[in-house]
Amino acid sequence: MFNIQDISPEALCKKYGTPLYVYDSQRIIDNYTRFTESFQVKKLKVHYACKALSNVTILQLFNSLGSGLDCVSIQEVELGLMAGFSPNDIVFTPNNISEMEYNEVVKKGVTINVDNMNMLEYMGMNHPNIPLFIRINPHLMAGGNSKISTGHIDSKFGISIHQVPNVKRIVDRLNINIAGIHVHTGSDILDSDVFIHAAELIFSVVEQFDTVQHIDFGSGFKVKYHQDDLHTEIESFGFHFSKAFNAFCTKMGKEYTLQFEPGKFMVSDAGYFFANANLVKQTTSCTFVGLDSGFNHFVRPMFYDAYHEIENVSNPEGDKKIYTIVGNICETDTFGADRILNEVRKNDIIMFRNAGAYCFTMASNYNSRFRPAEVLIHNRQDYMITKRESLKDLVKNQVMPEIDEILKPV
Repeated sequence: MFNIQDISPEALCKKYGTPLYVYDSQRIIDNYTRFTESFQVKKLKVHYACKALSNVTILQLFNSLGSGLDCVSIQEVELGLMAGFSPNDIVFTPNNISEMEYNEVVKKGVTINVDNMNMLEYMGMNHPNIPLFIRINPHLMAGGNSKISTGHIDSKFGISIHQVPNVKRIVDRLNINIAGIHVHTGSDILDSDVFIHAAELIFSVVEQFDTVQHIDFGSGFKVKYHQDDLHTEIESFGFHFSKAFNAFCTKMGKEYTLQFEPGKFMVSDAGYFFANANLVKQTTSCTFVGLDSGFNHFVRPMFYDAYHEIENVSNPEGDKKIYTIVGNICETDTFGADRILNEVRKNDIIMFRNAGAYCFTMASNYNSRFRPAEVLIHNRQDYMITKRESLKDLVKNQVMPEIDEILKPV
């Protein structure tokens, strides 16, 4: 019988309803500890990529572990500050934002990572005393899906490594303090050689800026989505990458801070998504299990063709059968086709694994459906950390003006 810290999924679903997201705090703690202990360098700083799961309670947990925070919007910065992070522990890495948002973030006192030369010039001219990070695009194609590969030559992210001479010209002319160099090549990367190749390119950039103190390699580590799935062996990666990083520090005679920004690695396998089986429908070609959810709540299988293990937690001893699991949205929203599950009956609870990263944060109100509740299991106790939405939440920002032409009966 599957439990989360000794609490059964069915008990949680009975208490909080479905659909429901549940997170295991101990798994998050174990992932963070495993990651940080995999590197043997003098200075290491981990910034949790909060776009993966940005609930304030989750952010507070990372803050208690000593993590920093990687943010991509001013709203994420504000959530981080709300969760208790020091501005010094927050790195802001946006793309394609306006000068207005940069100016607002400057007021927050966080570290700013610039990803284009126009903004580098703007920051140097308008905020000359602020140390900056620069995001470099190394032109490496890496990642498990083109939508999550961010370091290739056609990517919108970062400043091309071939433009570094122009960057240096701007930096020297405006006397900008470049405190860090940042690179992020993509997600679901298996091979440490990709990171080490990126490191060699980035080290050549670091050598050109005497003020650099931090070298940030983003993240992109692949996690398991099923038992036999390929994944990044973080201990092996940490060993080999530490050797390359330490050798560079020795060469330069300087102890740089090694930084990473893992998101999925930290929270993916700590999350579970539960939905109710509204019906079991036999057709001429397959048997559908129709859930009380859809891609409005859990979009990764449809958006990324992502695989998530699906289980029937209500009937763990049932006979194995083949099902196609679908949602209740007015478009095709197939979670998994031809999956082998224990026999599904009406109102059984269906569980999705690896629902901690890029799941609730990508949820929407499509079809005017309410977003689910979120629950954290901590020290064998369950805590609601996001209430289920209501109709009041759905319309709270709508304005109904008194316009006779619109409201007049036909």
